[in-house]
Amino acid sequence: MRTALPTQRVDIDSGGTRCSGWLTVPAGPEPYPAVVLAHGLGATHDMMLGTYEQRFAAAGIATLAFDYRCTGESDGLPRQHISLRHQRDDVTAAVAWLRNRGGVDSSRIALWGTSLGALNVVRAAARTDIAAAIIQCPIVHGPAAVRRLGISAVLRLAPVIAADVLCRLLRRGRRYIPIVGEPGSTAVVTVAGALAGWNSTVPPGGRFDNRIAAADSMALVTASALRAARSVQAPLLVCACDRETLMDPKYAVRVADTAPRGVLRRYRSDHFEIYHPPLLEAVLADQISFLREHLDVRP
Repeated sequence: MRTALPTQRVDIDSGGTRCSGWLTVPAGPEPYPAVVLAHGLGATHDMMLGTYEQRFAAAGIATLAFDYRCTGESDGLPRQHISLRHQRDDVTAAVAWLRNRGGVDSSRIALWGTSLGALNVVRAAARTDIAAAIIQCPIVHGPAAVRRLGISAVLRLAPVIAADVLCRLLRRGRRYIPIVGEPGSTAVVTVAGALAGWNSTVPPGGRFDNRIAAADSMALVTASALRAARSVQAPLLVCACDRETLMDPKYAVRVADTAPRGVLRRYRSDHFEIYHPPLLEAVLADQISFLREHLDVRP
């Protein structure tokens, strides 16, 4: 049985907004290599990231996880305002925070992103000097996610998106829709099994704020990391799910093929099985091996 390594609560400044962070450092001498963990759509630190923090730190890699601005324990208004541009900036701010912290080797910092966090990581890696990057069950091309949902799902969102745009213009607050819901509901993601999958990552006693400012969903469905992948100079491990629920997996494969130093690993999984045993152990083993190689982690 592994002994848990201590995790320290920290504050990260991202463009003047305080983001809550959690730093887990390995045993042994400094300076450590490090990895920043970027979560998916609407997800927060307590939704499964503890497993990755502990396993990466046990392998000799300091780990910094955080909540994006306007979500979880981070500051920012309005709440649940989800901007991919701001989230990319939050990832970059986390890297800068590590570089300025004593005990971390600034030349050996990696990025890790899961689900929609993969899009943020690829975009940040294209603009930031890092040593390596990993993305898993990656959602990297918004138009493909829309095609998986179907046009009827998009049309159901139109009235509440219009209402949110109007409220924002009139400064009357925001209008919200669920991030994920059952098929046929008015939510951003309505793929069968997605609601149960999202909830499977919430720990007992935890809370998932299942809402997004409605107009923000328009940017989500048009965003893409395909072009940015060409500019990622660091080694990039793409952990793709062959039975990906939320997007055709060929786009994850395309990112691996497009990135100059892309490496592809494929798993027989849907979007959510990759977070859970028994597959989780195989994925972690591949990711730790990749990080050890490219962050020069010494035994």
